[in-house]
Amino acid sequence: MLSRVRVWLNRTYAENVFFMDQLRRNPSDRAVEIHATHGDPDSPVLAAADTADLEPEGLSPAAYVEYALDQCARRGIDVFVPRLHQAAIVAHRAEFEAAGTALLAPTPEAVAVFEDKATAYEAVRSVGVPVPPWWRVRTADELAAAVDELEAAGHKACFKPAAGAGGVGFRVVTRAPFSLTHLSGFPGPDVPLDLVVTALREADEKVDWLVMPRLAEPEVSVDCLTGPDNRVRLAVGRTKNGRRRGFSLDERWLAPARLIAEGFGLHYLSNIQFRMLGERPVLLDVNTRPAGGLHQLSLCGVNAPWAAVQLALGEDPGEIEPPFLGQDYAVVSGPRPVRPVSLPRQRSQEAEPLLPAMPAPAAEPACEVTTEAGAAATAPA
Repeated sequence: MLSRVRVWLNRTYAENVFFMDQLRRNPSDRAVEIHATHGDPDSPVLAAADTADLEPEGLSPAAYVEYALDQCARRGIDVFVPRLHQAAIVAHRAEFEAAGTALLAPTPEAVAVFEDKATAYEAVRSVGVPVPPWWRVRTADELAAAVDELEAAGHKACFKPAAGAGGVGFRVVTRAPFSLTHLSGFPGPDVPLDLVVTALREADEKVDWLVMPRLAEPEVSVDCLTGPDNRVRLAVGRTKNGRRRGFSLDERWLAPARLIAEGFGLHYLSNIQFRMLGERPVLLDVNTRPAGGLHQLSLCGVNAPWAAVQLALGEDPGEIEPPFLGQDYAVVSGPRPVRPVSLPRQRSQEAEPLLPAMPAPAAEPACEVTTEAGAAATAPA
């Protein structure tokens, strides 16, 4: 009889409650217990886990590695899926392996390349993957010059932090003066250039932005599963065009994604995003972690989280082809339980009980996260 597998997710996205659901519903019918840690006591991943801890705040990367090694030893973690301080953690892979924990994360070299978007663009361009034109800017004058060049070439300019994730800090530059137009409807990404230039000149802190053309849809996120032998086991594109989502096995997206995943050591789960510059796909971003929307591949009959855990445990799942491509869909929100107290019930008898058992789910407050049921909804016309 196979032993249970104990998996830890640290400070992960709320949407990864579905990642956890898929691990428990694995096709191998293997017992899985999940440990979660977070800085927010209201994160639904804490309520969804079997055991959980609140993470200490203010730890340096080195101190966080020590904290993580202690968690793995105390909780008997078999597979650790790090998001917070990923670079520091993967640099100590041997120490985690000595503690009996496999890291479901890429090589330190891969994390270093893709932490910085400018470094990433230079690296992938060197292996033949098209990238958009871009300028790295730190001053108001550099920003204005980059915007002028892009607009002269017929592009709309946008900028984003050189390091960051999840679209944080993304803005689209407009020449329209600030007016009531910017205050009507829902807030959007458009910002007047003159206000940005003024803010930069008056700011005490420095910025590090990439300025580039506003790329066109469709956006295609290719979820890849790559082994430590640098061979891709799974590559499926998830398409986004407005509200409508779908899936693609078009080699225009998959071939460059495989080239990046295999060539740069993006082991285990990664997400490689493309958009259109004119008539050709160009790289948008590379995530060295599982995408929040990875669970949507379940609509294609694929359980990518479990295949990744198998690979981390040395149980190679082999080449994975989706048995079918799911229909187009839209993403909507739905409720998931959160804790009425600071930590969830500890279900494992081996774990130290930190708080009393949580009340029945019906009594719990809830927060909204994207649901698999919602993901399966057909997109409206």
